[in-house]
Amino acid sequence: MKTEEADLKRTEIFKVLSDHNRLKMIRILYQAKRELTCGEVGEKLNLSKSTVSYHFKLLRTVGLTNTRKEAQIKYLSLNMATFQEYLPGF
Repeated sequence: MKTEEADLKRTEIFKVLSDHNRLKMIRILYQAKRELTCGEVGEKLNLSKSTVSYHFKLLRTVGLTNTRKEAQIKYLSLNMATFQEYLPGF
């Protein structure tokens, strides 16, 4: 990927990460080292499932997280490939 394209992608990522709750969500997933549900993340942050879902949608659109749905439950995890490519050492 060209440097300019990579920088544009980083700009999108930093815009999404500029929210305090989203940074906390990334940290929670990183420390858990496993998939978590919206409910589990919401409990740790004292946020509703719908609020957590909204934030994860934004994180997913820039490629920072993965979502896997099983029945009615969404499982969330970090997309480490994006971190390694655009934010090494983050």
